[in-house]
Amino acid sequence: MTVEISPSILAADFLHLEKEIKGLEDAGVDYIHFDVMDGHFVPNLTFGMSFISSIKKMTSLRGDTHLMITNPQHYVKEYIEAGSDILTFHYETTHFPIRLSQQIREHKCKAGISINPTTSVQVLKDILPHVDHILLMSVEPGFYGQKFIKNSFKRIEELKEMIIHEKTNNKIKVDGGAGLSNYKQLIDAGADILVIGNDLFIQKDIKSYVRKIKEYEK
Repeated sequence: MTVEISPSILAADFLHLEKEIKGLEDAGVDYIHFDVMDGHFVPNLTFGMSFISSIKKMTSLRGDTHLMITNPQHYVKEYIEAGSDILTFHYETTHFPIRLSQQIREHKCKAGISINPTTSVQVLKDILPHVDHILLMSVEPGFYGQKFIKNSFKRIEELKEMIIHEKTNNKIKVDGGAGLSNYKQLIDAGADILVIGNDLFIQKDIKSYVRKIKEYEK
C-alpha cells in the first residue's frame, strides 16, 4: 500500500497560505495536518477552530487534526465542525480514551489516538478496536524542529505486530522528524502515514518530493 502524506501546515509560509495549499494539492498529498497546541498540555500555543475552518474553505484535502490539548472531550464537536476529518487526541490527556473515541466516531469522524515517545505502545492494546488511526510521536510534542528519536522505529514495529495480532485495521501515523533521511525506514517499519513539516515545505519541487516518497515500496 502506498504511504500517505500529511503535511503539517504549521511549517508553511503563513503569508502565502493559499499558494502553499494549492501547491500541496498539486503535489498529491493526502491530508493537511493541523497541530493544535494549548499552552497547557504542551508549552506552546498555535491555532484553533477558526483557523482550521478558514483553511478548509480553501481546499478539499482532508483535515487531519492533532489535539495537543487538555480536556479534548470538551471540544470534539467544534473541531469536527471546523473541518476535521480525522480527530486525534493524546492518551495522556484522558482517563477514558474509549469513550472519547466513541464520541468522535458518533460525529462521523475518524478517531485517532496519539502517544508520547515515553508512553509504552502496550497501553494501546485494548483501545485498537475503537480507533482508526494511531499517531506515534517520534519527537516530544509541542516543540518544533526537534531531532527524530531513533527508538521510534522499534515502536512502530511493535505497534504493527500488535495490530496484526489483534486483527484490527488501524493506520499507523508517525509525527516528528520524518522526511527524506528516514522515510524508507519508517515505511519498512510499518508506517502508513507520514506527518512531514519543514522537510517538505523547504523543497523547491514539492511534487517531486511527494512522488519520490509515495513511489517507495518495501
